[in-house]
Amino acid sequence: MSSFILRRIGVMLLTALALTFIVFMLTNLPPNLEKLAKSEGSVRMSDEAVESWLKNNGHSGPMLSRYGQWLGVVPGWVVTAEDGSVRGRCITTGLTPETAPRFCGILQGNWGWSTVFKQPVSQVLARSLGHTGLLMLWVMIVMVPTALALGVLSGMREGSRTDRALSTFAIASTATPEYVSGVIFIALLASATTGISPMLADAGLISGKTLFQGTATSAMDGITFWNFALPVMTIALYGIGYIARMTRASMTEVMSQQYIRTARLKGVGFRQVVMKHALRNALIAPFTVIMLQFPWLLNGVVIVETLFNYKGFGWTLVQAAGNNDIQMLLACSVVAVFVVLVTQLISDIGYVFLNPRIRLS
Repeated sequence: MSSFILRRIGVMLLTALALTFIVFMLTNLPPNLEKLAKSEGSVRMSDEAVESWLKNNGHSGPMLSRYGQWLGVVPGWVVTAEDGSVRGRCITTGLTPETAPRFCGILQGNWGWSTVFKQPVSQVLARSLGHTGLLMLWVMIVMVPTALALGVLSGMREGSRTDRALSTFAIASTATPEYVSGVIFIALLASATTGISPMLADAGLISGKTLFQGTATSAMDGITFWNFALPVMTIALYGIGYIARMTRASMTEVMSQQYIRTARLKGVGFRQVVMKHALRNALIAPFTVIMLQFPWLLNGVVIVETLFNYKGFGWTLVQAAGNNDIQMLLACSVVAVFVVLVTQLISDIGYVFLNPRIRLS
């Protein structure tokens, strides 16, 4: 087991290096660097001025060398200006060239400076990940139990009216993207002119004009059911259908196994057969799917956080991409790669523990 984990970690590190280098190379293409120089300097900068700005800010030189400096395995760049002043990646406020460290990349905790938010990338990223972490937590709390319950109920009664109804709901929710379901929720529940809110307001059943808030901006200061329910439901709805369908397929397969029939012939109650024998084996495949929902949630929050103006990881990524914030884009890529690789590792390890046949082999 330990050798398996070590091999997986080794593959993870190589994959992380490859993916981050690809992102670094794409974000540091000459057109992007020229756009960055003109946005930070002047849009009327000449080609010579752009080249000088890039050199003075560490954006010149070989791609591999710059990647190593950003990663923290190559000494940071140092530039001496015409007036004799020295600038460098590791020379920050309060440090001199003699006292500054040689290495100052992401491995040392230096994530760079955000040109959009005018703050260290680490501060912006920590704040946005905190907001997104709360959103993902509530999405998982709502999504996983609901999806498992729907899938188990549907798989227990294959072909019944309940199975057909739940399967139809699962297919419909999976086929509806977040930007569609989010708009529908806003129109039905958070609009003062359409949906049920005007009717409830006219009847005096709600104090405000809308039942729910159409924006989640206030949730960053304090989460309530009324300002956080719509983004949570928007993200969870798609995952509920997907996990429920996988659970139903797994439950249907398990319920047709010989040991289930033997237990039933021995007189074991149907509820006991499901809870004691079928459910654990049926959850092996859904467990993998559930763990893989975390990378998908990072994609889902990009749309939902922008739609509901919730300033989390997805909103930050959109702002960085739209304003050519290279350091922030690189930091977001590191987080995305880390989440994908770690969740896959946990999924593989959990699958080994849940499936004795793999553990014995």
